[in-house]
Amino acid sequence: MSGYLDESNFMMVEEGFTTRDLLENLLVELCQESDQQAFFVADLGDIVKKHLRFLKALPRVKPYFPVKCNGSEGVIRLLAELGAGFACTNKAEIAQVQSIGVPAEKIFYSSPCKQVTHIKYAASHGVQLMTFDNEVELNKVARSHPRARMLLGIAADSSPSAHLSMTFGTTLKSCRHLLETAKEQAVEVVGISFHLGSHGLEPQTFTQSVAAAQLAFEMGMELGYRMHLLDIGGGFPGTEDTRARFEEMAAVMNSALDLYFPDGCGVEIVARPGRYYVTSAFTFAASITAMGEVPAEQPGSDEEEPGSKRSLVYHLSDGIYGAFSCLLFDSPCPRPQLHKRPCPEPHSLSTSLWGPPGHPEDHIADGLELPQLQVGDWLIFQDMGAYTIATSSPLGGCPQPHVTYAMSRLAWKTVQLFQGKPPPTEDDRESVCAPLSCGWEMAETLCVPPVFAPASII
Repeated sequence: MSGYLDESNFMMVEEGFTTRDLLENLLVELCQESDQQAFFVADLGDIVKKHLRFLKALPRVKPYFPVKCNGSEGVIRLLAELGAGFACTNKAEIAQVQSIGVPAEKIFYSSPCKQVTHIKYAASHGVQLMTFDNEVELNKVARSHPRARMLLGIAADSSPSAHLSMTFGTTLKSCRHLLETAKEQAVEVVGISFHLGSHGLEPQTFTQSVAAAQLAFEMGMELGYRMHLLDIGGGFPGTEDTRARFEEMAAVMNSALDLYFPDGCGVEIVARPGRYYVTSAFTFAASITAMGEVPAEQPGSDEEEPGSKRSLVYHLSDGIYGAFSCLLFDSPCPRPQLHKRPCPEPHSLSTSLWGPPGHPEDHIADGLELPQLQVGDWLIFQDMGAYTIATSSPLGGCPQPHVTYAMSRLAWKTVQLFQGKPPPTEDDRESVCAPLSCGWEMAETLCVPPVFAPASII
């Protein structure tokens, strides 16, 4: 048994629960206590379901969860229990993952720009796998971490429209020079890495990137490196309404991987799914702490005319320095749902959402159509698991919103299969496969004990 997660780390709920039910119960308690602090509810069973889908759709790919996407303890413990590895971008993330007992060989220091002190920290704590895409990074690692195992990062998409998150990585023309430089400095290169991101996982682009990685592999092998690891990055969709797209995407990926890195070629394949795992698992609740009214401007007039449409401004108990930091990662703001809809039903008004008063740049959303609400009312935001919870303290200095973790008994039984406990009996097996109202699904082929224990990637 791994021992990363046990029943004390989450709330066990009966079948048929929804995160909205749990959230409603928590709101009743908070309203009685006049507590207006924002909070999350997380369905860990949703993450278990995503993990099983990933293993089924991409059987040759080992997931390494990017901690920067969601550094909450419950997520880290669950994914560690399920056998996933972790992609860390700094010292704090490495320390967090290792603090619960994750071994160094399951950690990938994936940042393309690393501080020397963080490289030395990784070296002293046994983390060897990391990436580079230029001579500066190579020199830093050569001086500070002689036992490092490096992946050469290549540019996945060099088109003018490439998103900012895709600008890291060297060109194929520069690969040989960097590999030769690494050879001169006695740095071991073990494979190739690329990252398309959520804006670039198109079939043709992915296939081109895998083909480019295969050419870079050949360059490394010609120079005497033992190239055996391919990192295909992240960018997988994270919401249920894109499920068909994920399976279609996986089929294209499998075809490209089988073509350029066929099974049995000795190359291990890893990926860094972040949004995929956590987006739909988290629901967020924030209260209205202040409000204002802005008269709508009338064309050609400096004065408000009678009957002109009003525009409302709501300040929430959390903003872009907290859970809504996801907006800084180019994530759309989920449409809010009302905790209590006013009765009788009022007309909707043009509404904008802002963070706590006092931060003029803390702008969340514009152009929403919501009824007039009151200070103390709550707004609910679904699909809030990605880039909403950081390892470090929020920029604004406010405490992180509390997270209440929940998991159904059937989801917990599935986790226990990964812990090496005996499989359920035939009677239990039928109940394990029963659908839950919270959206839990397990295909028949996954109703057998999952076998997935990632070996060391070093």
